[in-house]
Amino acid sequence: MQDTSKQYDAAITICRSLFINKMKDYGCAWRILRLPSLTDQIFIKAQRIRGLQENDVHKVDEDEVSEFIGVINYCIMALIQLEKGVANQPDLSTIEATDLYDAKIAQTKQLMLDKNHDYGEAWRDMRVSSLTDLILQKLLRVKQIEDNKGKTLVSEGIDANYQDMINYSVFALIHLDAK
Repeated sequence: MQDTSKQYDAAITICRSLFINKMKDYGCAWRILRLPSLTDQIFIKAQRIRGLQENDVHKVDEDEVSEFIGVINYCIMALIQLEKGVANQPDLSTIEATDLYDAKIAQTKQLMLDKNHDYGEAWRDMRVSSLTDLILQKLLRVKQIEDNKGKTLVSEGIDANYQDMINYSVFALIHLDAK
């Protein structure tokens, strides 16, 4: 499990670096996005990953790795939006946004470590395509919860689904790095 923690941190370091650089380029324009808009962005990324996995011909020069990074960063943005609410204008500095990013990742990594302990690192025997399918399933669940105005009867909330998508994406990045 020590390797998993280090591999997780290495994957997140790449994602975090891209997040910070995009903050420097664009600011936090993403703060105006409502949750369904972020969910749809994640859905587009996940569908793109599935297309890359299923199609022999790729007309855009992007790979699964960049798309999984996108899933992770959009999920973190969604977790921040859940906490802070949607802004009418960009309202966070790069430092503030990065602090929020780090806090959300710390919570999500702890969830991964807890589940990883209980499940015995079962993800290591999974295919990247299965992780993609699980992300798409989580997205469909989130869309349904959003359509239900955030109410669930017996299910975990939207935040847990975003965290699971982050963790599945990190697992996929770890698998792809090992190839």
